[in-house]
Amino acid sequence: MNENEKPGVLIYGRNPVLEALAGGRTIEKLLIQKNIEGAGKKIYAVAKKAGVPIRSVEKRDLDRETGVTAHQGVAAYIADYEYSSLEAIYAYAASRGEPLFIVLLCGIEDPHNLGSIVRSAEGAGAHGVVIPTRRSAAVTPTVIKSSAGAAVHMRVARAPNMVRCIEELKEKNVWVYGLDMDGVDYHETEFSGAVALAVGGEGAGLPRLVKEKCDAVVSIPMRGRVASLNAGSAAAIVLYEISYKRAKNQ
Repeated sequence: MNENEKPGVLIYGRNPVLEALAGGRTIEKLLIQKNIEGAGKKIYAVAKKAGVPIRSVEKRDLDRETGVTAHQGVAAYIADYEYSSLEAIYAYAASRGEPLFIVLLCGIEDPHNLGSIVRSAEGAGAHGVVIPTRRSAAVTPTVIKSSAGAAVHMRVARAPNMVRCIEELKEKNVWVYGLDMDGVDYHETEFSGAVALAVGGEGAGLPRLVKEKCDAVVSIPMRGRVASLNAGSAAAIVLYEISYKRAKNQ
């Protein structure tokens, strides 16, 4: 491969690159800042052991390559992000002997919010995330960076029709919960068995047809003057409640 070629997807930041290495992703090329110290040396050693092509570059070159200055001295080109399928998510849950735990993101257009939710979903033990094929942020380098690398581990599927996706889940006896402002207190919900959590987009909330298809709608009670949380924060709170109750009921 010519060293000037730019294959695949560019990711940057120490955690995303380390997670990509740890997760066995195919790394086409690692760019590392000259005279890097600390965690950067660990990344260099791991990549070298794995046989990853490495280029030592000046900081200004990394600034130009990534388009940011917050790259922490490392960047990598990984093979194009491979989306999962619903079937692969089902199979992964079955291989772990666990009831399905899946997150449906209905119109999250901010890549930072998408990355944040993917990070929370991975940390809470979700088996997969589903995003629409249209009117949604895709998994980009910004999403991978915002997820602190969790996006390279999480199975992310794309659905052309979220309503049909919910219907398919319900056919498999998955209980679908919507997260919206006018639902029941999430503390009062059991969240047992196979669970899907549907989260709406920034500002617009859950689409009407999606909301109507949900088995139940839950909300987060607000005690202060602010009426609601952003999608990333709200999703994290309920995802960890689901994780806690699933572990408690096992």
